[in-house]
Amino acid sequence: MISALVLASGLGAATAIYFFAPPTAVDPLTGDQLDRKKFRHELRVMGGNANVVAAEFMDWFAGLWQGRSLAATVAVLTVAGTLALRFVALRPELWAPIAAEKISPPGPGAAPR
Repeated sequence: MISALVLASGLGAATAIYFFAPPTAVDPLTGDQLDRKKFRHELRVMGGNANVVAAEFMDWFAGLWQGRSLAATVAVLTVAGTLALRFVALRPELWAPIAAEKISPPGPGAAPR
């Protein structure tokens, strides 16, 4: 029941973000720097191809947290979190020893805690 609540609230939030997020603004004068050949060449001169790949990755990762793509990110993280919650909840061998240790009374002759 808790996982269904987590899933419903997360997907509801993703839906709200999708419909209320403003469109991503692109500056018409500068645009995206990574689309320019000169900028890519300067990146390659300063740090090689790894620098270009790192710049593309950072641009992609920053784009995940803006506008409508944020809604998709929230939806994916919600589904992943719900699956992780269900995985842990359906395997009591992962958390039952910890709970049993806290609940069980001490044996005879044991020092009080």
